[in-house]
Amino acid sequence: MADYKQTINLPRTEFPMKADLAQREPAMARAWEERGTYAKLREIARGRPRFVLHDGPPYANGAIHIGHAVNKILKDIVVKSRSLDGFDSPYIPGWDCHGLPIELQVEKKHGRPGVKLDAQAFRAACRAYAAEQIDLQRTDFKRLGVLGDWDHPYMTMSPRYEAQQLRAFGRIIENGHLYKGVKPVHWCIDCRSALAEAEVEYEERTSPAIDVAFRVSDNADLARRVSLGLAQLGSEPVDVVIWTTTPWTLPANQAVALNGEFRYVLLEAQKDGERHRLILAAELLEACLKRFNMRADRLLAEHAGRVLEGLELEHPFQERRVPVVLGEHVTLDAGTGAVHTAPGHGQEDFATGQRYGLPVTNPVGNDGRFLPGTPLVAGLRVDEANPVIIAALAERGRLLREEKVLHSYPICWRHKTPVIFRATPQWFISMEKAQLREHTLRDIPGVQWTPAWGEPRITGMIESRPDWCISRQRTWGVPIPLFVHRESGELHPRTQELIQAAAARVERGGIDAWFALAPSELLGAEAEHYDKVTDVMDVWADSGLSFECVGAERPEIAAPVDLYLEGSDQHRGWFHSSLLMSEALYARAPYRGVLTHGFTVDEKGRKQSKSLGNVIAPQRVMNSLGADVLRLWVSATDYANEMSVSDEILKRMADSYRRMRNTLRFLLGNLHDFDPVRDALGPDQLVALDAWALARTRALQAEVLDAYRRYAFHLIYQKVHNFCSVDLGGFYLDVLKDRLYTTPTHGRARRSAQTAMIHIAECMVRWLAPILSFTAEEVWRYLPNERAASVFHVTWHVPPEVPAGAIDWDALIELRTDVTRELEKLRDTGAIGAPLDARIDVYCLPEQHRRFAALGSELRFLLITSEARVHEVATAPAGAVPAANLPGVWLAAVANEDPKCVRCWNRRPDVGTHAHHPELCGRCIVNLGMPGEERRYV
Repeated sequence: MADYKQTINLPRTEFPMKADLAQREPAMARAWEERGTYAKLREIARGRPRFVLHDGPPYANGAIHIGHAVNKILKDIVVKSRSLDGFDSPYIPGWDCHGLPIELQVEKKHGRPGVKLDAQAFRAACRAYAAEQIDLQRTDFKRLGVLGDWDHPYMTMSPRYEAQQLRAFGRIIENGHLYKGVKPVHWCIDCRSALAEAEVEYEERTSPAIDVAFRVSDNADLARRVSLGLAQLGSEPVDVVIWTTTPWTLPANQAVALNGEFRYVLLEAQKDGERHRLILAAELLEACLKRFNMRADRLLAEHAGRVLEGLELEHPFQERRVPVVLGEHVTLDAGTGAVHTAPGHGQEDFATGQRYGLPVTNPVGNDGRFLPGTPLVAGLRVDEANPVIIAALAERGRLLREEKVLHSYPICWRHKTPVIFRATPQWFISMEKAQLREHTLRDIPGVQWTPAWGEPRITGMIESRPDWCISRQRTWGVPIPLFVHRESGELHPRTQELIQAAAARVERGGIDAWFALAPSELLGAEAEHYDKVTDVMDVWADSGLSFECVGAERPEIAAPVDLYLEGSDQHRGWFHSSLLMSEALYARAPYRGVLTHGFTVDEKGRKQSKSLGNVIAPQRVMNSLGADVLRLWVSATDYANEMSVSDEILKRMADSYRRMRNTLRFLLGNLHDFDPVRDALGPDQLVALDAWALARTRALQAEVLDAYRRYAFHLIYQKVHNFCSVDLGGFYLDVLKDRLYTTPTHGRARRSAQTAMIHIAECMVRWLAPILSFTAEEVWRYLPNERAASVFHVTWHVPPEVPAGAIDWDALIELRTDVTRELEKLRDTGAIGAPLDARIDVYCLPEQHRRFAALGSELRFLLITSEARVHEVATAPAGAVPAANLPGVWLAAVANEDPKCVRCWNRRPDVGTHAHHPELCGRCIVNLGMPGEERRYV
C-alpha cells in the first residue's frame, strides 16, 4: 500500500490547544507593560476622533472583589472596542483616597488622632495606607488584562488634584451655591461626622413606638376654636395625642403639627373607669382607640386641623409650652394625625420650624450623648434616653401606649449602626439659590442613559434631594479653605483670592499645608477677627470633581466626557455628585452618556457572603480558569440586571471559551502556508461556499460592531459563540476539511478556502480582542504576514464585499441538517460507520429541485457523503422519508458499497481503475498534481 500521507494538507500550528490561561496571562500582561503597548496605542491613535470613558475611582481600601472586576472589565471592553472603532480612547484609572474608611483602618493601629499620632502624622499614615492599597488593587486590575495609563493614574490625594479641587470649590462659591446653616443632617455617632445621602442605607430595625398626650394649656381658647361654649367643654384636661418612634427627640420638641386639611375629632373616651378627652384625626380614630384600649363615649366636636393652628400645648415633661402648627408632611398612614415636631432632629420638622420661626435646639453632642443641663437625660446616649423618657411620661400620666415596631431606619453604610438627625452648623451647596436643581433637571434628558431606567431614577433623586451638606468633621480629607468673621459669620471679602493662595500652598505641600497654616500668614492683622474653617469636604465632592481635577491636568480627557460607567448604586453616588458639581461649575452635565451595571449574585439570586460560602474571588478565578474566562462571563451576562456568578457558571463559560479557542486554532492551523499578499484570491474568484462564508462574516461584523456601540456585550458573546458553533464548526469548516486537506496545496480550490479563512480570522481576532484580550493577543502572533505589534494597535478588519450568488444556502443548510438526521439512523443500525460510507438521494418538488440541483455533483461535498443526487419527486421510492425541515422534499439514505479511497475516504466507483494508484479515486489522482480539481460551489 502506497503512503499518501505526505500529499494531505493537514493543519499545522504552534498555537496551543490547551489554553493554560492562568500560566500564560501573567507573562502577556508583563509583556504589554514592558513593550509599552498602551503608550504605543496613544501614539498610533493621536489625531483620531476622541472617545473618553472617565474612570470612576474605586476606594483605595482592600483587595478587589468580583464587583470591582465586573466594573473594570466592562470599562476595558468599552475602551478597547472604541479604539478598534477608530477613536482615540485613552483610559486613565483613578482612586478615591480620602475619607472615613481609611481613617478607620489607621485608627485600628494608632487610635484616633491625638492618641498616638498628632493630626499631621495621622494624615501621613492615611496617605501611606492608601498608597499601599492602590498598589495592591493596581496589580489585580492589570492582571485582569485592563490596558490603561497605570503608571500615571489619578489619585484624589495627590497635591495637584487637591489643589485643583480647592480652585473648583472657589468657583462654586463664586457662582453662588454655597452657604452655611444650622440644619439637621444625618449624623453617625461612630463616625462623629455628618453623612452624605449616599452614605446612608436603610434596614429594618425595632424601635419603641409611643403615643404621647400633649395637654391643651387653655381650654377657653380651644372651645372658641371648635365652636363650643366653655361650659360645654368644661375645665377637664384635653390632650392632643402624638405618635413617635424616636422618644429621645422629645427633649427638643418645639411644636405639634397637624394637617390643615384633615378632619379631627374632640371626643370623650373611657379606659378602666377613667375618662380621657382626646383630639385625634377622624380617619384614625377607631385604630387609635383600639391601640389605647379605650372605648368612645361622646363626640364633642369635629373640625379641620387648621382651626387649631397656634393653640398652645404643654410639653409632656418640661415646663414650657409649644404651639400647634400645620404641615403637609402629616399623613394618615399611621399614628394619630398629629406629629411631634423637633426642628433640630428632622428635615420636615426643620422646614416647618423655619416657616413658623421655631427654635432649632439640638441637645445631643457629637458623641450621641445629651449635653450637660438637658433635663432628665443629661449625659445619656440617645438609645439610653428612650426608656428614661418613656418612664417619665408614664409617671406624669402622658403615656397612652408603648409598643415595639419594626420599620425601615437609616444606618451608616460603613458602621451599619443607626444614624440620627442632628442640627449642627454645616456648609451646604444649595439646590435652589443659583437654580442648581432647575439646571440639573433640565440637562438630565440630554444624557444617554443605559439602561434607560437610569434617567427616571436619577431625576427622582434630584427632584427630592435636600441641600448637599458638604462639610465633614474629619482629619483625612480635603479642607474647606475658608475664613469666617467671628462676629458676623460672613466669609472674608477676599475669599476668592485666599482660596487661590491656599490652593497654591496645597499644590506644593498637600493638604497639610492648609492645616498647618496660621491665619496671619494670609490675613495679617485681620487674623484676630477671623476663624479658619477646620472642616473637610465630603468625599463625594472629591470624586464628584474628578472630571474637573483630572481634566485640568490631562486635557485629553477634559469634560464633558463620553461615558461614565459604574454600578447601579451610583445614581445616588458618583453619577449624582459629579452631575451636581458640573452643574454648579458650568451649568451642564459632565458626561454625554451613563452606563449602569447590576450587582453580582449567585446562581440562586443571593448576595455573595462568606457565611453562605458563595463568594467568588476574582483572584481565585484568574489563578485557576484565567482572566479571559472571567472576562467572557462579564461580557456574556446582561449587566442591566443582577449578574449571576458561581463556580458552575464559570465552568460553563470555560467550555464556551474552549469552543471559540478551538475554532481559532483550526483557522490558524489551515493558514500556516498562506501568504495573504501572495495567495489571496479576489472576491469574484472564490468558490461559492467561501463567498457565502465571507458574506456571513460581513453581516455578523455589522451586528457585532453595532452591539459594541450600543454596549450590548452579551449579544456579542451570543452571536460570536453561535458563529463558531453553528456557522463555522457545525457547517462551513466541517464541509471545508475535504477541500483543505485533499486538493493541491497551491490550487485555487484550497486558496479560495484560505482566503475566506484569513478574513474570518482577521475579523474574529478583533471581535474578541476587547473581551478575550489575552487570547486575541496570543492569536495575533500566529496569524500570517507582517502586522502591528499588538491587536490593540489596529482597527476593525474590513472583509471584502462578495457578489450576491443565486444559491439558496439557507435551504441547503436545512437540507444538510435533515440528511444528517437520516445518516444517524443508519449509524445507529450499524449500516454505516461514517457519513462518507453513505449515499443520499434527494427527491423534490420542482421548485426545490432547482434549488438543490444547483450544486450538481458538488452536493456530496456539502452533505459529506460519497454520493448525493437530486431527483424529481415522481421517481421517489416507497421508502423515501419526508424531510423534517423542508416541505416538498423526501430523502433516501443507504450504505454505499463502492470501494473506499485511502486518501480522501470517499467511496467511489472509480477506485481501482488507475494502474499506478489503484487505491485512489479519480478525484484524488487529479489532486496529486496541479492545478487539481475544479470547485465552483463547494
